Amino acid sequence: MKDIKIIDVAKRANVSPATVSRVLNGSKLVNAKTEQRVMQVIREMEYIPNNMGKQLRSRKTMTLAVVVSDVLVSYYAEIIKGIENMANSLHYRVLICDAQNQRAKELEFLSFLINHTVDALIMVTPSLSDEELSSYAEDGYRLAVIGREVGHPMIPCSFTDNITLARDVIYHLTEQGHRKIAFLSGYSEATDSIKRLEGFIQALEEAGIPFEQGLVENGDFSEDGGYEAFKRLRSQCEDFTAVFAANDEMALGVYKACAEMGISIPEQLAVVGVDNIRLTNYVVPRISSMEQPLYMMGSVLAEKLIDQINDNRLADKRLFMLNAELVVKESSLRKISN
Repeated sequence: MKDIKIIDVAKRANVSPATVSRVLNGSKLVNAKTEQRVMQVIREMEYIPNNMGKQLRSRKTMTLAVVVSDVLVSYYAEIIKGIENMANSLHYRVLICDAQNQRAKELEFLSFLINHTVDALIMVTPSLSDEELSSYAEDGYRLAVIGREVGHPMIPCSFTDNITLARDVIYHLTEQGHRKIAFLSGYSEATDSIKRLEGFIQALEEAGIPFEQGLVENGDFSEDGGYEAFKRLRSQCEDFTAVFAANDEMALGVYKACAEMGISIPEQLAVVGVDNIRLTNYVVPRISSMEQPLYMMGSVLAEKLIDQINDNRLADKRLFMLNAELVVKESSLRKISN
């Protein structure tokens, strides 16, 4: 029954993988009724805890795996570079894994930990829940997350304050005189997209501008998605004067749509993105963008994770919240009168 995994037991028992782990480890945090149900399922499924895996985890492969949602998205390049440079300086190799925006693939790559293909795994903006990730940490597997905070003491995280990031964008646009601002979000389940929308709404309220749900569209963090989302917005409403795209890929999609529709930037529409990728400097006009310290987000997590694998000198450090900075360029530099 070697193919039975802890997550299979959890599904059958209708509990989280973390709860199964607690039962196996004799934790007193699980009530007697739940413990009895889990143990019954363990017996029925003939589940055998992976003690051999625990022994293997004491050995080192000197390899980290990095799981990204889409390897073609520019956002990941600087993060991966930061991870690789730090890992190489500490004599570790890096394996890049493309989840292709599929939750199932993220789970598949987590098996690298169980099979001891790698010593640790860094997940960049994963779609898996905190509870799912925490269940692996509680089983003793090393993993880290970039792009959001996970509430587990053994999972180091690096991220930016996405609420403040979005507020800074809206402050800039309202200072330019904009009162009708559209927002292009990313994946509906992505934490960074959710937080940026939250900051967007907060900043509008503070500026005395009513939030309009009709001015929000999902662009899936891709150039094509931004292109299609902007066209949907224009078909519903034509009087917005600015667009805040939750990443630069979608902002480039807005540029493509504007070129086709004869909309002049910034004369008729201001555009601001996030990440300040290199391509934003090669379009005309250049795109204003919130610059996240992507290289540092990757570098600091790789250092922390490798340290955790070894002597854990940074044991008191788990969360690394870094600041983003608005880089104002031509795409949003035109004051308008109301």
